[in-house]
Amino acid sequence: MYNRWARRRIMKLCNRILLPVLLTVLLLPQITFAQAYPDKPVRVILSFPPGGSTDIVGRIVFQKVTEITGQQFVIDNRGGAAGSIAAALVAKSPPDGYTILTHTATHLMNAHLMKLPYDTLGDFIGVTTMARQVFMLTVHPSMPVKSVKEFIALARKRPNEILYGTGGVGSALHLGMALFASMAGIKLVHVPYKGGGPAYVSLVAGHTQVSLPSVGSVLRYVKAKQMRPLGVTSDERIRQLPDVPAIAETVPGYEFTAWVGAYVPAGTPKPIVDKLNAEIKKALADPGVTNKLSSLAFDPMHMTPEQFSRRLKSDYEKYGKIIRESGAKNE
Repeated sequence: MYNRWARRRIMKLCNRILLPVLLTVLLLPQITFAQAYPDKPVRVILSFPPGGSTDIVGRIVFQKVTEITGQQFVIDNRGGAAGSIAAALVAKSPPDGYTILTHTATHLMNAHLMKLPYDTLGDFIGVTTMARQVFMLTVHPSMPVKSVKEFIALARKRPNEILYGTGGVGSALHLGMALFASMAGIKLVHVPYKGGGPAYVSLVAGHTQVSLPSVGSVLRYVKAKQMRPLGVTSDERIRQLPDVPAIAETVPGYEFTAWVGAYVPAGTPKPIVDKLNAEIKKALADPGVTNKLSSLAFDPMHMTPEQFSRRLKSDYEKYGKIIRESGAKNE
C-alpha cells in the first residue's frame, strides 16, 4: 500500500518537473527562430494593384518595418478577382513568416460572393489591422450633381444608366455601393476593375460616372478637381474633409468603413506571429507613419492577433448579413 502511494507521489512530482521542461524543449526551436526573425527578405503580397488603399497602407507601414528590422520587406502587387488571387497565393505559401498578405475587409466579403480555393478564416492567421479607412461617394465633374440628394434624384430618373467602377466583384467599393444603392432606392450599373487604382483612373477619364473609393486613395484627384466628392461613408464628417457631408445626413443609417490588415498562412508559429505583430505596432506608433496615414485619411489601427481573430469572425458575419440584405452578388 505504501509502495503504491509512493509511486503515485513520485509520478506526480515527475510530471510537475518534467512537463514544463518538455514544453520548453519543444518550444525552444520556435522561440529561437522568432528571435532571429526576419533573417532574410520578407515578401509582402498586396491584394490590389498600385494606387488603392491596400497599396498605400502596405507601402507606408512595411517601409518603416524594413527600417526597424534592418531586413527588406519586399512589396509585390498581385491584383485581380477582388484580392482573391493574392490570398490564394499566400494560402499556399510556407507558414514561416516570410510571406505576408496585406488585404482589406474585402477578404471576408469574398467568402460570401464567390467560390474560393481557400478557407477565408481557416487558411490564414490575422496578424493585425494596420489602418481604418473611410470611403467617399465621388462623381466625375461632368455629372450635373453636387450633393448626395441630387445624385439620388438623378439616379432615380435614370435607372440602370449610371456606371459605377469598383476594384472588382466583392471589393469594398462594390459592397459599399451596393448597400448605398439598396438603401437609397436606386439602380446603378456595376463595372468591376482589377483593383481600386484602375477604377479611379476610369472615373477621372469619364468612362464611369461614380465610384466609392477610400478617401485616402483619391484625395489628390479631389484636390485637382478631377473628381467631385459628395459624401463620406462614416457616420459623421471627417476632419480631413470637414465640408464634405456624411452620406448618413441624406440616407439615415448608412455607414460603411473598413480596415487594411496583415495576414500570414495558417500554421505559422505563434512566436513569429507575435514578433511580426510587435514590429508592425512599432511602425504604426512612429510619428512619421502616423502623419502620412492621417494625411491620406487613414486612421492607424493596431490589434493583437487575438483581438484581430475575434474581429475577423464578427466582421465575417456582419458582411455576410450586409451582402444578403443589399442584394450584392457575383455578377
